[in-house]
Amino acid sequence: MAYPALLIVHIATGIAGLLLGPLAMRQDTRRFASAERSTGVLSAWYRAATLLVCLSAAGLVIERRTDLWWLVPVSALTYGLVMLAKVSASRRHRGWTHGYVHGQGGSYIALVTALIVVALVVNGPMTGPVELVPWLAPTAIGTVLIEVWRRRLIAALPTALATAQ
Repeated sequence: MAYPALLIVHIATGIAGLLLGPLAMRQDTRRFASAERSTGVLSAWYRAATLLVCLSAAGLVIERRTDLWWLVPVSALTYGLVMLAKVSASRRHRGWTHGYVHGQGGSYIALVTALIVVALVVNGPMTGPVELVPWLAPTAIGTVLIEVWRRRLIAALPTALATAQ
């Protein structure tokens, strides 16, 4: 009985997270460039969507797929990345852009990886060694994009904030 509800919540919040992620990152970049010290409303919604998708993933594993138990700590780490981004942006410690960008970007990579793996490996046509491609490609591509974004963010920051890098 709980499985259909968990699955609906998981799919809906996963879609919300995938849609909100890039919008939140763009909004925050603009806010930081104008000397704002906190993340925006879209980031708050992105954090909420990520929390719900991670909790529902854990529930789905417990309910139906105990063989995927290792996804529960992955879910916790994914949400931890979102919180790293929030805390880094608000506290502005030395190197805060690393924490913010890698936290926000890393959590988004996890969402993209989950979508691709479910579509191509779990419920899809890929089998054998080629299954590693959907697991690794989002990280390989996303890591480069994260670093490009971080450098652009630093360049866009007001001088006082940029010196705290």
